[in-house]
Amino acid sequence: MARRHDLVGLTVLAMLSVRASHPYELHRFIIDTHKDYVTGLPRSLYHAVERLAKDELIVPAKTDREGRRPERTVYEITDDGRQELATRLCRLVEQPDPDRRTLVAAVSLLGALEVPDAKRALRTRTASVEGTISGIDAHRRAMADSGLPEMLMLKLECEQALYKAELAWLRDLLDRLDKGELDWTGTVRRSLMEQALESQVLES
Repeated sequence: MARRHDLVGLTVLAMLSVRASHPYELHRFIIDTHKDYVTGLPRSLYHAVERLAKDELIVPAKTDREGRRPERTVYEITDDGRQELATRLCRLVEQPDPDRRTLVAAVSLLGALEVPDAKRALRTRTASVEGTISGIDAHRRAMADSGLPEMLMLKLECEQALYKAELAWLRDLLDRLDKGELDWTGTVRRSLMEQALESQVLES
């Protein structure tokens, strides 16, 4: 995954926006929720925590020790960290990327945004995808007019089909949000993310 997105750091910020946790809890949560876009565990996670702490986006809150286990530092997100999370996540949602894992990551963490912010970001992405589809369509017509064999246009055809599928999904998601069917305020954050973290504390 391209470092310009820092999906590991973004995931850490999103989880710490729910509740303070130590890296082991975060590691378990990433695995248990199948966030497969996060690679290089556990090293990438610990490096991300170090970077975020250095940038003062997260800070140590306390140190826990259970029995004879090593001490574990519990981190919490700062106000700057919350702002950085919203900025990074909105950008990830808004801007289509050739690497479609970034969309998977953005959707996986969407509940960390306030609903109005999520809707604005999704609408921006929708407009961008619509423009991309129109551009591909124009390119295909130009290639066809030039007499190129259809076989040479299969790549563009495939790309356009994928973008059309994404566009249909985006429109459906926005429709569900507009109808209030997916208003996650106090729901996604609490029921899905926080309860999952709490269950790991009981299991550890």
